[in-house]
Amino acid sequence: MQKNAEHRGTDWLSSAGLRPTRQRVALAALLVGDGMDRHVTAESLFASARAAGEGVSLATVYNTLRAFCEAGLMSEITVDGSRSYFDTRLDDHPHFYWEDSAELTDAPKDQLQITALPKAPEGTAVARVDVVIRLRRA
Repeated sequence: MQKNAEHRGTDWLSSAGLRPTRQRVALAALLVGDGMDRHVTAESLFASARAAGEGVSLATVYNTLRAFCEAGLMSEITVDGSRSYFDTRLDDHPHFYWEDSAELTDAPKDQLQITALPKAPEGTAVARVDVVIRLRRA
């Protein structure tokens, strides 16, 4: 793994106050090492880590992604009850979910208009609104 990617990953972890363990740095470098935003599943990140020669278990990848979310470094987008994606882009934005390839991509934020939301039940507040637009090739 390139030192620049590791450095970027370490800085990313430090920005959230997370201890830069070897496995966290390796996964962070894969996620943000090139400066690009990512949508990954635990399985796809695990495959990337294995391809890069990193000795991490799938359970470690799941636990690390959850820790990154809890630290505010990523957000989890659930597209159905059995599949979650983890997004390194943190601003509010919609997503396209491509049903034929099971891929999640960013949708144009400036083209989305939400004019109203239902009132939250008493004693609650809206934490966030996830917009996932499911696509099927015509």
